[in-house]
Amino acid sequence: MTDVVMPQMGESIVEGTLTKWLKKPGDRVERDEPLFEISTDKVDTEIPSPAAGTLAEVMVEEGKTVGINTVVARIEENGAGAAAAPPAVGAGHARPEPAATVEAAAPAPEHPPFVEASAPVAKAAAPAPPAAEEPAPAAEPAGPLSPLVRKLARENNIDLSRVKGTGAGGRITKQDVEGYLAQQSAAEAAAPMRPPAPPPVPAAPAAAPAPPPLAPAHPAKTRIEPLSTMRIKIAEHMVLSKRTSAHVTTIHRVDMTAVAQMRERNKAAFQANYGFGLTYLPFITRAAVVALRQFPLLNASLDGNNIVYHNEINIGIAVALENGLIVPVIRGADEKNVLGLQRAVVDLAARARSRQLKPDEVLGGTFSITNFGSFGSLVGTPIINQPQIAILGVGTVDKTPVVINDAIAIRSICHLSLSFDHRLVDGALADQFMSKIKQVLEGWTEEVQ
Repeated sequence: MTDVVMPQMGESIVEGTLTKWLKKPGDRVERDEPLFEISTDKVDTEIPSPAAGTLAEVMVEEGKTVGINTVVARIEENGAGAAAAPPAVGAGHARPEPAATVEAAAPAPEHPPFVEASAPVAKAAAPAPPAAEEPAPAAEPAGPLSPLVRKLARENNIDLSRVKGTGAGGRITKQDVEGYLAQQSAAEAAAPMRPPAPPPVPAAPAAAPAPPPLAPAHPAKTRIEPLSTMRIKIAEHMVLSKRTSAHVTTIHRVDMTAVAQMRERNKAAFQANYGFGLTYLPFITRAAVVALRQFPLLNASLDGNNIVYHNEINIGIAVALENGLIVPVIRGADEKNVLGLQRAVVDLAARARSRQLKPDEVLGGTFSITNFGSFGSLVGTPIINQPQIAILGVGTVDKTPVVINDAIAIRSICHLSLSFDHRLVDGALADQFMSKIKQVLEGWTEEVQ
């Protein structure tokens, strides 16, 4: 009998959600054949069978979140094992929600209801009142703590022994910490007025108040669906980013005529020679790489009060999916020319949409690019992909009348927007960075093959 376990999909991942079984108990399964689908806060993917045989027992139902290395099924390797009955839901387990079809996981970061501020005190076993005892030392948090949880606790001066963990094995998650912060803020707001006291040390900003409940509606005029796992992760990452970084966006107009002419001359040959088209995105990515070399602070990240400079330039490219998006990473982007960048974009996008990305292909990005112009958008203000410092938004390329040397000319114009973290990057540096990108694109001479 072979145990099938929840794999660890990345160094910081400690749990995953089993979203769909691709086989039923009693089905024959071959080694490396897709067995089930999982979703984490980094990636959604299919998990292959570790052995050939018969799926004898399914131990984790669809929609359940369990810790890594948890046994989720067993395979009878000789193929003669009888199918086991589906496992019963244990006491205290919530009924699983219907499994949603998930394309991929995002940039991740679970918003459960408020949690208790501290763990409940166990009742004494003896009938007689116990003698007075010294207070027990604070319990250590259960399970491993992610770097994000430690960072939130450090920044908000939280004693993690007072936070109740709701993750696998009692592990404290980011949402547990946020819930604890929100509960503390609510308790402070409800406390009675006290006599004036010396001004306290400034505390972390209180969580935003919950929105008012929806007004009652006629059942025939509404439809309620649970959020997919992927949509939940995207929402959590976006809210976390807005709470973490001081977002500022600068927008520059770029004359893409030189690039447009180069692309027009080569796109037919690209299609014939390589089997894919030539878009504007690899040109813009190449220009961003040149600018990142000159302004490495845009390729850095913040860790507390420390700046982490990355020696590699790994560009995350946002890929739109049916029900969300994912940001796979082009590693060593500074070592690729336009052809190599276009090939990487096509490959990553295709495998993202078919859920064939590997976990490490969505990790380690140092700068991101999102191309909303492919959907006709002129300009946007993208949200930073944590823990990065900036993200470049690409608008559509349109032929536009412009004034050149007091004469009207038709040029291919694109608006590029850079959202950056004002905690580390000032507006002057951001505009210098964008000016470098503009200079490279407007004076493009590099051959593309």
